[in-house]
Amino acid sequence: MADFELLTNDMLSEQDALLVHHAREALVNAYVPYSSFRVGVSLLCGGGKILTGTNQENAAYPSGMCAERVALYSLAAQYPGETIQKMVVVAQRLGLSDLTPATSCGSCRQVMLEFEQRQSEPFEVLMLYSDGEWVKAHSARSLLPFCFNRSNL
Repeated sequence: MADFELLTNDMLSEQDALLVHHAREALVNAYVPYSSFRVGVSLLCGGGKILTGTNQENAAYPSGMCAERVALYSLAAQYPGETIQKMVVVAQRLGLSDLTPATSCGSCRQVMLEFEQRQSEPFEVLMLYSDGEWVKAHSARSLLPFCFNRSNL
C-alpha cells in the first residue's frame, strides 16, 4: 500500500466525512485574533470516541499552540492509554465559509510521530491538500521522512 492517497470529497468514507464534520464544527472554538486562520482537528480513538482541538494564539507568538497538538495533548491528559485511529485536520480563514487547504506544520508532525510510536501502531491523517482534494497519509511517520525519534537519542 502506498504511503498516501489523494481523495476527492465524494471519495471520503462515511467515517472520514464524519470526522471532517467534527473538525469543521470545532473551528468556531479557535482563538485566532492575530492570524485570522482557524484550524480544527478531530481524533478518532480506538474506542470510537471523537476528540477535537483548535489552534490557540497568543500575543507572544511562541506561546500559542497548534490544533493538532492541542488535540493530542488533551487526549493524553484526559484519556491516557487511548489509541488514535485517525486524525483529520481542516483550516478556514475568518470570514470565509469554505475550508482552506492546509497541512500540519513540522512541529505537529513530530508530535504526531511520537504519539504513533507511543501507541506502537500507525494512525491515518487526513488533510485538505487543494480545493476539493484530500491527502490521506496511512501513518504519521510517512509525513516526516528522516525523522528524529527515540532511536536517535
